This record gives sequence, structure tokens and C-alpha cells, in this order.
Amino acid sequence: MTIEQKELLRFIVAQAPFTELAPAAAEYFVAHLQVVYISRENQHQWLNTAEPNLYLIRSGSFDLIEPSGELVARLSEGEYFGFPSLLTGDEIKNRLQVQTDGIVYLLNQESFDFLRHQYKGFEQYFVRAHANRLLSSHYKTRADNWSERRISQVMHKGAVTLSPDASIRQTAKKMSQHGVSSIMVMENDRLVGVVTDRDLRNRVLATEIDPKESVSLIMSAKPKYIFENNRVFSALHLMLRHNIHHLPVLDENHKPLGMLTSTDLLRQQKSDPVQLIGRIYKAATVAEVKRYAFEIPELLLGFSNKVEDISLMGKLLSGITDALTSRLIYLYQEDFGAAPTPFSWICFGSQAREEQTLHSDQDNGLLLPDEITPAQYDYFAAMGRFVCEHLTLCGIAKCPGNIMASEPQCCLSLSHWLAKFSHWIKSPSPSAILNCKIFFDLRFVEGSSELYKNFNQKLTDMSKDQIFFASMATDINNNSVPIGLFNQFKLEQTEQKHKYLDLKKRGVVIINDIVRLYALNSGVRAANTVERVDALVKILPHNKKDLYDLKDCWRFLTQLRLRSQINQEGLPSNCINPEALTSLEKHQLKEAFYLVKQAQQAAAFKFARGSL
Repeated sequence: MTIEQKELLRFIVAQAPFTELAPAAAEYFVAHLQVVYISRENQHQWLNTAEPNLYLIRSGSFDLIEPSGELVARLSEGEYFGFPSLLTGDEIKNRLQVQTDGIVYLLNQESFDFLRHQYKGFEQYFVRAHANRLLSSHYKTRADNWSERRISQVMHKGAVTLSPDASIRQTAKKMSQHGVSSIMVMENDRLVGVVTDRDLRNRVLATEIDPKESVSLIMSAKPKYIFENNRVFSALHLMLRHNIHHLPVLDENHKPLGMLTSTDLLRQQKSDPVQLIGRIYKAATVAEVKRYAFEIPELLLGFSNKVEDISLMGKLLSGITDALTSRLIYLYQEDFGAAPTPFSWICFGSQAREEQTLHSDQDNGLLLPDEITPAQYDYFAAMGRFVCEHLTLCGIAKCPGNIMASEPQCCLSLSHWLAKFSHWIKSPSPSAILNCKIFFDLRFVEGSSELYKNFNQKLTDMSKDQIFFASMATDINNNSVPIGLFNQFKLEQTEQKHKYLDLKKRGVVIINDIVRLYALNSGVRAANTVERVDALVKILPHNKKDLYDLKDCWRFLTQLRLRSQINQEGLPSNCINPEALTSLEKHQLKEAFYLVKQAQQAAAFKFARGSL
């Protein structure tokens, strides 16, 4: 071996995956590589070739750029590129651009294939690297779809505001000066109200109120609002549910950024399922609610063909269930009188996480004040039976475990609900942990938001128990991902000998459990898995990459799960036949399971040391 080759070998053996392989693998790499100096002048000769190569950077820096022109990554010493085409046989789509001239080592397809077949660790390293790149970029294009655009992309920025002591005349003048149909009322840098041109017509002109009066007299107090990074779909749902046409947009510090109007949303592509939610909220009779419910399957099928990220289906299905529930509660009160006391209808499980699928069942309950009388309780017990029975008739199956407001154990006062949770937390038996995994995913649907907030705050304070967290972490590790020796899938089979992977039990549920554990430990109140992860990133910035990996794995597994349900592949619900996947999808699925397993082990180390 020459002096130059010995120097090359010292560099190669310090790079993954050769640090974990036999010395012969690195020696083979050195013996078969080509050394090239790449500059801006000759980059097209080496980087845009139709012949794939594995590139290992010795010096210099290079930008990996998508066909759209978006930067994927900036690569430097010790990093590889070119391996996706070597693994898949697909044509080279990305291009590279030299930032700093440098030396690059090239390995051709034949030599790459020899190493991947001789050394399993070599192949797994590049399969994992490719899957990680796919997982990190898989959802970059989702904003191209109307429903997944961020609010900030469709709104007109520039908040028009005034104080609540401004007169009605001053308000009208300011709206006219700025050419807007609504204005935000701010007090102590907080949004306290909204005034629209409709308010000026209906609450001032029609009632002959003196324009000198304070605008606080006619404003809509405590208005609904949305944050700039939320999606258009969420804004549509909120506006349809509450029949509003102007929605204030705030930043994370609750500073006003502008107003989103129905006109802004009309410019976006229309969605029949979202319009269906609006019709449900306006249904005049129970029969009309049921009729709209029968439209859901066909509309969902069409909707799934329009969106890039079909995990959005979970939000849509949960939004429809919310709409059905709210309207049935309204119609019950129309028939039997207004609720005698404040109440909160809450949901649990997948509906609370806004992750329902085509096969999700009911998980709901009623939260009542402590001072409720027996007669008042009977009113709400009947409400629970009415709503749950009609949800069943609308196609949402009853919960096999009877977690429904129609059941006495889920129609409880505040203190009784808190007592149940306290018992589970202080005595974390397997059954108690199972209950916590369902009931700690909770969300307000209808009724008194104040009663629910009080309940949720008490739960947050109550749940900070390290023994409870250790028990949850131990339980999480009792479930395993379906990957066995030699990185092969561990398949189950039906009575008809059809083999499958359970994506829910062996993947999605584990991620939900891990994220819930960290969220409870950090006091995050959101129920949605993605929203929990986004909140945790701010609280635990040192875990940012691991959290984003989990979020991407969750989305990928959810995509496959919903796709299998829509395609009705003849397997058990939530299951998929891996042989029906492309080679890339198989690699990506294995990588997702690998990352989930790593997250399981990290949770056990953090919360359950000495308990496993």
C-alpha cells in the first residue's frame, strides 16, 4: 500500500460506517475509489453525471439542492451524497453546487454493491441515511396544498387595532381609512374584542346607538382567534363552527398580526368535507344531522385523493365528530330545555388527539359542577344517552370499553373525575396505566370552557408524580416494534394466513405513549401528538432532533395506516402487508420503527431507571 493509500485509509477508518466494520471493508473502499478535485468550474462534469456514484467529501463544502431550487443540506468533510440513486436505481434528481472547492472520493455502483452485499452494516448505514433524509423532507411539499398552508401565507398582514374606550365614530373612521371590514380591540396589549362592519350596521344603525358611545358597547368580546402557524384547515373549521367571518391572527406572544377573513379563504380551493362540517353545525333536526353523516364516507374518499398529507384526515374526521356532537347537544337542549347548570362535554383518546381514523369509536364524557342536584344530574345523564345513541346512528361506533357520556362512570362531577385520576396516578396498576393512556388524552368539545380549564389545570398539577411516570415508561417498553434479527419485519398473520404489520399497535400507539409521557412531565396541555411535540421542542430544545424524528415517524406511519384503510386491503384494521410496499417504503418503514425503538429506550432511561 502506498503512502497516499495509507493516508486515505486513516481517513476512511475514522468515518462511519467503517468505524463499525471489518478493516477489509475500508481497505476495499480505498482500493476502488477515485480521487477528484471538484471546483465551481468542473462541478458539472462530476456532479451532474447520469452515472450514480457514492461521494465522500474529504475537503470543501457542497450544497445539495432539490429540483425546485430548495436547499436540502450543506455537506462538508466526512459526509456522503449520491447514495439514494445507488440504493434505488432511480434517476438523479437533486443537484449539487460547489460552495468551497475540495477533494471528493468517488465509489462507483459496482464497488458500492459489492460492499453492501458483503457487509450488512455498510448497507444499513446508507439505508438509514436515505430514510432519515426522506423522513425529514417528506412533508416539505405539504404547504402546496390549500388546506395545509399556514395562516400567515393566506392572510393580509398589518393589524388594525384600537382601544376599548375609543368611540364608535372613531372606530368607523379608522376602518374606513384602512379599507378594512373589521378591527381588533386591544387592552393592555391583549385582544379583548372584534368589531365588524356588520356590527356597525346591526348594533349601531339598526338600534340607533349614539356614535359617541364607547366601542366596547358593541364589540364581540372574548373573540375566537388563531395563531399564525396554524393551518388553513383549522381556520376553516373554527369559522364554520362558530359562524364567524373575521378571525384575528396572533403570534405566539398573542401580539396581533392581522385578520383572516372568509374572503381570504374563498380564494383557496374549496373542500366538500369542510363545507359538510358547516352544514352539520346548522342542521335543524336530528334527521338532518344523520343525513349529513351518511355523506361522510364518500366525501372522505374524495378528500384523501386531494391532499398530500392524508394524516390531515385525522383532524377532519375529529372535526366532523366534534360537529356532530355539538349539534346533537344543541338539539337536545332545544327539545328538553337549556342546561340547568354549566357543563363540559369532553372527548378522550383519538378524538381528543384529533387523530381519528375510519374505524375510530366513541370516547367521551360529561364534566359537571360539584354542586349539582339529583334532578340536574338526571338531565345530563339523559343528554349523554341521547347524544351517544345518535352518534352511533351517525356511524360512530359505541366504545367497547363503555367510555361514553351515556355511562354513569363517565358522567361525573369535577371532584369525582379528579378522584378517578388521583387513584390511577397514586396506584399505577396495569389497568390504571391503560386508563391513563386513554383519559389523559382529553379535549373540550362543548359547554363551559371555564369548567374544563379548571379541571385541566388541576389534572396538570396532580399528574407530576415520578413513580407514575416510571410506571408509564415501563409500560411503554412492554410493547415492541415489529423488527427482528437482521433488520427483518416480524409479521403476524390472519386465520387465512395473510401476513401483516399492525401499524397502530406496534408504531403509532408507542409514539403517542412516548409523547404523552414527555408532555405530562413537562406540563403540556395539548392533546394532539404533533402539537405536543411542537410544544416540547420549545421546552426541551436539546431533544429537538429526536422529537422531530418522532413527529416524522408518526406522520409516515399514519399515512400508511390511513392509506390501507381507504384502499380496504382485506387485512385487520390499522394493518398493512409490507410486501405491497415499494422498496423505498420498506426501507423507510424499517427506519421509522428503528427510531421509535430508540425513543422507547430513551424514555425508559429517563423515567424508569431501576424499574425495568
